[in-house]
Amino acid sequence: MNSEQIQALASSYSSHTGLKVSTLGVYAVNDGKFFLRLIGGYDCRTKTAQKVAEWFSDNWPTDLEWPRDIPRPSANQEDAA
Repeated sequence: MNSEQIQALASSYSSHTGLKVSTLGVYAVNDGKFFLRLIGGYDCRTKTAQKVAEWFSDNWPTDLEWPRDIPRPSANQEDAA
């Protein structure tokens, strides 16, 4: 999962739910500035990107289709590691 994909998930989720990206950052990684830094051009660790991707996958609204061009983490992906 790369930074652009994470930003796309955040944007889609935020637009659909009405939550600010700062709120999503708090929910996903306990950091309200996380997505703002990504939007600003910063990157994140691979482990953090995976954690955020898993948070989105676990909390994705049932009435919103997951973006087809972004691979969705499986529910037991962390267990396999």
